[in-house]
Amino acid sequence: MKLKKILIDLYGRFRNLILYGIIGGFCASLDFCIYTFLCHWDIMPYLWANIISIHIGILTSFVLNRSFNFKVKDKTSIRFLSFYIVGLVGLGISELMLYLMVSKGGWNEIFCKLISIVAVALIQFTLNKYITFKNKY
Repeated sequence: MKLKKILIDLYGRFRNLILYGIIGGFCASLDFCIYTFLCHWDIMPYLWANIISIHIGILTSFVLNRSFNFKVKDKTSIRFLSFYIVGLVGLGISELMLYLMVSKGGWNEIFCKLISIVAVALIQFTLNKYITFKNKY
């Protein structure tokens, strides 16, 4: 009985982080799958594939976080612009990481994408929680 109460309390305290993680995991998987498909089949170079896959992830993540996580439906245009800018910051960080690890370091592009997804997700959660989806805009 105590464990259930503890879990409910933890969920209440970390609800946004948990849901952001679930939604982010889904969107990161979508991003990764698209990136891997585009790279594996040599449809485009890895940095271009990253740009395409991240944009799809940004759009999907905004819709899901707005609707299910932060549940803020006002000022959609302003919030989307803010979310998109945060996404572009993440894109810039990801592109830089991939370039340095793949082009300069000679690492595998798929492995490097996984590393960049984790790093960027942590940065974007913080920016989105305190900028994009704050209660008073």
